[in-house]
Amino acid sequence: MSAPGENLRIDSARLWDALMEMAKIGPGVAGGNNRQTLTDADAEGRALFQKWCEAAGMTMGVDGMGNMFATRPGEDAQALPVYIGSHLDTQPTGGKYDGVLGVLGGLEVVRTMNDLGIKTKHPIVVTNWTNEEGTRYAPAMLSSGVFAGVHTQDWAYAREDAGGKAFGDELKRIGWVGDEAVGARKMHAMFELHIEQGPILEAEGKEIGVVTHGQGLSWTQVTITGKDSHTGSTPMPMRKNAGLGMARVLQLVDEIAWSHAPHAVGAAGHIDVYPNSRNVIPGRVVFTVDFRSPDLAVIVDMEARLKAGAKEICDEMGLEVDFEKVGGFDPVDFDAGCVAAVRGAAERLGYSHRDIISGAGHDACWINRVAPTAMIMCPCVGGLSHNEAEEISPEWAAAGTDVLLHAVLETAEIVE
Repeated sequence: MSAPGENLRIDSARLWDALMEMAKIGPGVAGGNNRQTLTDADAEGRALFQKWCEAAGMTMGVDGMGNMFATRPGEDAQALPVYIGSHLDTQPTGGKYDGVLGVLGGLEVVRTMNDLGIKTKHPIVVTNWTNEEGTRYAPAMLSSGVFAGVHTQDWAYAREDAGGKAFGDELKRIGWVGDEAVGARKMHAMFELHIEQGPILEAEGKEIGVVTHGQGLSWTQVTITGKDSHTGSTPMPMRKNAGLGMARVLQLVDEIAWSHAPHAVGAAGHIDVYPNSRNVIPGRVVFTVDFRSPDLAVIVDMEARLKAGAKEICDEMGLEVDFEKVGGFDPVDFDAGCVAAVRGAAERLGYSHRDIISGAGHDACWINRVAPTAMIMCPCVGGLSHNEAEEISPEWAAAGTDVLLHAVLETAEIVE
């Protein structure tokens, strides 16, 4: 496979205009976006994406999960397509770039190919995966998970939001139930461009992150039970303080994560305290410990040490403790050939780059199970994401999309 010439670049201004135009749909209250999955705003964003794809000469296919596939034909009708994809849905207080850059960057790749009359052996397919965020309908990466066989479509359709509305019903309501069987498509490869959602690239002055692995994730829900009693009249030796037990377990979680530095992380984000009254010692706490690492053996070790250590802490304090595994997935090793294509593109284009591990889950993590896959990351200001203040520069967006263009063209094979 011949590599494209280093002078081949995307139209940075056109890409940025597309990002800003999409950001007008489902605006947030503080400059970002609230375009949650299967809302009217999601439907409007999908329609705009389809309009742009068709104007670029692509044909749109949609499957039963609402995943969108815009195809630019290749010269070999038998060749499997190279996919470029991410997501258009956002968090309730999301930014303008998380996911969206990967979809519209893919569109810009095709627009650039059209401008320059570039033909490829393999077709190119630009994809919008439904419900990557998992905010309205848990879990995250729901539709790419169904595509990859991780979940069943019936199970996904039955997922309900906080208002009791089922995923399948809402997908039908907004008019995006497609006729393709989910997962029937076969891929030559897939590339996903995404903002880093972390501070490493910006802090090190790197323009491109070559994603080699995706962190595995483990969610363990911990319930500690003591006895709620008056904060003023219960003597210290007679207390069964579930809140204090949780505090000591959370300190343990931090110590466990640090013991596997630098790549392992751990914390509790979801915490409920009962009865949560100012003058009542907590009698019960429920919290979810989030451990992540690119090494499965490390995750297994962290889980085991959490259970053993938390039980020892609670036994000493006269508290009861229970554990429930409520989520997780194994670490991801992205395809060596696709990763090499990304790294080679960054080097050829003269962009500063480094290998990086994705700390967040992405659709590419599931698709990697069924096709060779890699990811490209660009910096974001302060590493801030899932926040309306999320920000990137036009230069970062262009660099990431330039690398995407080159990696895709090398993999799809330019026809002279």
